Amino acid sequence: MSDVTTASLERLEYDVHGTATAVLAAGDPAAPPLVFFHGAGTWHGWGFAEPWTGRYRVLIPHHPGYGDSGDLEGLHEVHDLVLHYTELFDQLGLTGDVNLVGLSLGGLIAARFAIEQKHRLRRLVLVAPAGLRMPGVAFDDVFRIPPEELMGRLVHRMDTLVPHLPADPNDVDFTVDRYREMRTTAIMLWEQPFDRVVPRWLGRVDTPTLVVWGEEDRLVPVELARAWVELLPRGTLATFPEAGHLVLDESPEASAAVARFCGTSD
Repeated sequence: MSDVTTASLERLEYDVHGTATAVLAAGDPAAPPLVFFHGAGTWHGWGFAEPWTGRYRVLIPHHPGYGDSGDLEGLHEVHDLVLHYTELFDQLGLTGDVNLVGLSLGGLIAARFAIEQKHRLRRLVLVAPAGLRMPGVAFDDVFRIPPEELMGRLVHRMDTLVPHLPADPNDVDFTVDRYREMRTTAIMLWEQPFDRVVPRWLGRVDTPTLVVWGEEDRLVPVELARAWVELLPRGTLATFPEAGHLVLDESPEASAAVARFCGTSD
């Protein structure tokens, strides 16, 4: 697992109604919790989270069907993961004052979680979240982008990803893991890539929320950021130059902005 040792992450495992769920953890257990919901891949590491560990108890669960977690039997839609995480938060004792950060698919999951579980949250950060459309903003169907092109769409500078890619382009384990994660994503989003719940119900989320985006995002256009902010009663926007979809990986300033925002008082 890339960057686990760099970020000094401990691997924990929980049984969530029969689904083995891996959680990477670092930082003082008594520190304020910061939970990170990853995107549609677990392969590009967690180095961006290392600065958070000095201030927060960082918890990075692997979604069912991704990384070291087992598959969720009967998975059909994003709401199934909302229920999964409601139970996991209970097991972790996360009943309130949680800082929740979600990237891409994880941003959509975090938004849906906040709609139903806002009482648990102190701060919400949505990083280039997926699932929303806006008139006049067009972008490609992620499932139709050739795999060899998709990697380059994730970042502004390809050298950001090179350390996380296998030396052998035909690495079977890497390919199988990516197929599994893409298949899990497709189960939830293939037929309904645009979320029907967020536009109607995100206005319930009066939690202070920061929307973060890379200005060179070639996967989920930065033009969508304003639509997210306008749906949020207490939403603010921060964009970062020379950074793509994986803005936290490419911009230390973005990672630092997340830490500052989660530490602010009302």
